[in-house]
Amino acid sequence: MANVTLLTGGSSFERNVALAGAGLVAAALRTRGHRVTVVDTASGPIRREDEERRLDPALGVVAPSAEEIGEIRKRELGFGLLGLDQVRDADLLFLVLHGRQGEGGHVQSMLEQANLKFVGSDSVGSLLAMDKEVAKRLMTHAGVPTPEWRMWPASRAEIEALGLPLIVKPSREGSSVGATVLREHAGLEAAIDLALLSDDEVLLERFVDGREFTVGVLGDQALTVGEIVPRHEIFDYECKYTPGMSEEIFPAHIDAALTETLRALALRTHRTLKLRDFSRVDFRVDRQGRPWCLEANTLPGMTATSLLPQSAAAAGIPFDELCDRMCRMALARTGGAAARQRVARGAS
Repeated sequence: MANVTLLTGGSSFERNVALAGAGLVAAALRTRGHRVTVVDTASGPIRREDEERRLDPALGVVAPSAEEIGEIRKRELGFGLLGLDQVRDADLLFLVLHGRQGEGGHVQSMLEQANLKFVGSDSVGSLLAMDKEVAKRLMTHAGVPTPEWRMWPASRAEIEALGLPLIVKPSREGSSVGATVLREHAGLEAAIDLALLSDDEVLLERFVDGREFTVGVLGDQALTVGEIVPRHEIFDYECKYTPGMSEEIFPAHIDAALTETLRALALRTHRTLKLRDFSRVDFRVDRQGRPWCLEANTLPGMTATSLLPQSAAAAGIPFDELCDRMCRMALARTGGAAARQRVARGAS
């Protein structure tokens, strides 16, 4: 069994979702015999007696305000994380982080420089997947169909060529934060302004009218295909993290041919973006039955309503086993604190 430190919280708009997931992951890993410590990357270690309050699963329902995020970012630890004993001496760091600050490659790069082991994709894969424009270019090159897009600013002709409906969203944010579906061009300016609250790059994408699906990837295996039926027009933050705001069907009620197509495309996307260990790949299927890949998530949600755990459970992998497998894949890689200690003992 391993000494595992969970890195969670952070300073993205998905901070509360990360904290909610961390409580569940900590409990799951402890049932598998791991020794677990929790560290908020914005405020430092969380004492065991404070976990129930600070990692409350109900936290994920409401996103923090822009003002709250601004204050959190002023005190974020950054490279100060590497000075914490809980981080430096861990056998493994389990990242329960979301959004650009948590899964966009920044934390991963810092841990790589310190030769620390962590679960999930490395800094390169994290960066490629988080930047939606870069990811879509790579997917297109690899033959993964993805809806047409333009980056803002774009000419009127370019925007009109995308057609309506149109979805406007931050290029480097998760959980549909700041996303708007437009059915007329009159609301474009307001939609751009909303997206710019989360990122300085905004993506305009043809909205695929149809059904929404998701596929978990674990190791080199595509898991169960699930269908998402949100109460809102898109699977937005509220629908993702509020119980009862969406219906999630695992396995999806679709034919075998579409099931295998989605699973194959999920694996191709995972490999194309150079992802590692696990991911969740999201699709929409249009009225003609054609699949379109929206994005890949390198650190999918780990809350009670999250999709990767549901995809795994439908494939016969319960939550505690899923978390344990994530740890074992990372521990199997060379390097990290334990490896440095072995080297040091051998040299003495």
